[in-house]
Amino acid sequence: MLTIVLVTVAVCLATALLGVVVLHLVRMRSLTWSIVVAALIPLVAVTASVVLNVQLMFISAHDSTAVSVALGCATVIGVLVSFVLGRRVALGSRRLTTALRDLGSVPRHGEAQRPVSEMSTSGQPGEIVALAEELAATRERLANAQQRARALEDSRRELVAFLSHDLRTPLAGLRALAEGLEDGVLEDRSAALRQMRQTVDRMTGLVGDLFELSRLHTPSASAVHPRSMVSLVELAHDVTGELAAHAARREVQLRLDVPAGDDRLAVRGNADELARAVTNLVGNAIRHTPRGGTVVVTTRRAADGRIEVAVTDGCGGIPAPDLARVFDVGWRATPERGTPDDAGAGLGLAIAKGVIEAHAGSIDVENVAGGCRFGVRLPPEPVAEIV
Repeated sequence: MLTIVLVTVAVCLATALLGVVVLHLVRMRSLTWSIVVAALIPLVAVTASVVLNVQLMFISAHDSTAVSVALGCATVIGVLVSFVLGRRVALGSRRLTTALRDLGSVPRHGEAQRPVSEMSTSGQPGEIVALAEELAATRERLANAQQRARALEDSRRELVAFLSHDLRTPLAGLRALAEGLEDGVLEDRSAALRQMRQTVDRMTGLVGDLFELSRLHTPSASAVHPRSMVSLVELAHDVTGELAAHAARREVQLRLDVPAGDDRLAVRGNADELARAVTNLVGNAIRHTPRGGTVVVTTRRAADGRIEVAVTDGCGGIPAPDLARVFDVGWRATPERGTPDDAGAGLGLAIAKGVIEAHAGSIDVENVAGGCRFGVRLPPEPVAEIV
């Protein structure tokens, strides 16, 4: 019995070593070959052990016949099953390889991305299915990132074009005034100098907006200025008071709606930045509300505790396709630029969004009856902390 055991172990070890060599030789071929070879190694080991034991007369011919038939059937079954499994795994691997190859290809502008459903993994092992699902999610994230990158690049190109126009017009006016003063053709020098100063002020404001927008887009924007407790009720009073004269000149009614009681709607932030954001929203509403219209500024505490500031105007509404672009840099409701009543370079709403998001808040816009409503939501602070 000890001899039979030793012979069997020796044959199995020799077969295993031979199988390892064969696996090494077929490692660069299809995965199907490796699976078939791996399935045949134990069958070949048992067959070689039986044959050798028969030759050494440790097993009778009668017993060896029965064992040989069983081994033959097992070999056929093992080859077929391993081949089918290998083909299935190899097919899934090829599909994953194709999907990975397509993952790095960026579709040209306007070209549709290949649908993820083409990467079918039906009937594949769980690991391949999980890998395919993760790959599909990665493709979706990359596609979204590419779309955002294209949208950002388009926005930057528009901003450069808009700023070029917005700077070219006042520069041309300054040049004309300077040439007129130099040639002595302008009789009212004081009026010309006053107009030049106003033009320079507008250009300075434009440069200031660009600087503020750049600062808000830095990762450390929230830590640039110190923060303290700010009452949005008082801030809303200040903003509406400052813009009341502007609204009166445009014959627009400016109304403030604040909650009754002692709730000052406290938030932690920078008072100047928050005032600028609300001023941009209210000023934009006044500018786009026709004469005789009404702009309403509302402050309240929402049910979830957040502080809300809403600015509702009478602009007549924003087209649905443009709602998603309202806060884009350089976007304007009308394509005309450089009109006398046109202030800024389309940066006011983008700056307001940057300020609110730097304060861990959110801002959105929606159409309402007769106009649109800009809503700002900020995290609250305990009333006891207000100084």
